[in-house]
Amino acid sequence: MEQVSRMQKKTEIMRIAEKTADDIFKEAGKLLREGKTVAFPTETVYGLGADALNPQAVEQIFIAKGRPADNPLIVHVSNQDQCRQLVSTFTPIARKLAECFWPGPLTIILEKTDMVPYITTGRLETVAIRMPANQIAQNIIEAACKPIAAPSANLSGRPSPTTASHVEEDLKGRIDAIVDGGEVEIGVESTVVDARGEVPVILRPGKISAEDIQQCTNSEVCIGYAKMDHTKKPLSPGMKYTHYSPSAKVILVQGKAKDVSAKIAYLVGKTKKEQERAGLLLTEEIQNDFLLEEKLSIGQATKPETAAKRIFAGLREMDSKGMDLIIVDGSFTEKGIGTAVLERLQKAADMIITTPRM
Repeated sequence: MEQVSRMQKKTEIMRIAEKTADDIFKEAGKLLREGKTVAFPTETVYGLGADALNPQAVEQIFIAKGRPADNPLIVHVSNQDQCRQLVSTFTPIARKLAECFWPGPLTIILEKTDMVPYITTGRLETVAIRMPANQIAQNIIEAACKPIAAPSANLSGRPSPTTASHVEEDLKGRIDAIVDGGEVEIGVESTVVDARGEVPVILRPGKISAEDIQQCTNSEVCIGYAKMDHTKKPLSPGMKYTHYSPSAKVILVQGKAKDVSAKIAYLVGKTKKEQERAGLLLTEEIQNDFLLEEKLSIGQATKPETAAKRIFAGLREMDSKGMDLIIVDGSFTEKGIGTAVLERLQKAADMIITTPRM
């Protein structure tokens, strides 16, 4: 793919608060129909959109992000009719999942039709489809009158964007427009499920948990992301390549709060001796153990939905402050969305420490 310089494009920033929303939706839809790239909010993270059925438009996503060509894109639709033209068979499992969770933070993988170009699917015979719940995203897709391919709107490998300013930081000058709709609701990407067979296979965890899917389908659920073969093409985004990483080194410390706090204190002391700067992302339960350090709260350990909203922004903020090391408290619960947050942090981390172990 042809590479472009960072400042080749003039990126238009469209702020919902500064224009009437309908005008922004129409303008964004027009740009997408013309084969341009537009970043917009979804309920999970900001997405970088282009016409999913236009190979030249989709190529601009890969160029802007520096994304590997075999990393498939999620196609966003606004209605079931758009979905039906993209898949050859809408399986019974897929139908149940769509009834339970669409619109919402669930991506379903099915066999594609010839209408979907291979560049969109990473040269796979499958396509990943999602119907977002965010009203801004829905209105933009409807205005475009096309299914929209939209991975996270960040440079590949960087923490996912949860605000428009994060998108500007990574992609201003590389894309055509950014729709600023404020902070996203959830903060981690959608759950991805392979629904081609009789048993749903979770390829990426998200807000919708294995328990949610099991209850919806009345079926056993396979956890596919725990046994990935990195020699094969990834079926889902997030399966193969480095993700969510800031420039600073990241250490994730997992375990019970007391043990995690003790280990972080040890690491902070070691960092000071080496004359390096450490930033801490901490649960509320151990905030007061570190009064003098540079720190940010990721919420209560029993409420991982707060960590989901704050973790990517926290990694970016510590990076912007020039930290040499970011230490993340992983003592929050792994239930529900906590599974997804820990999975993202494990991918971002240069080192994972499970306490107690000094």
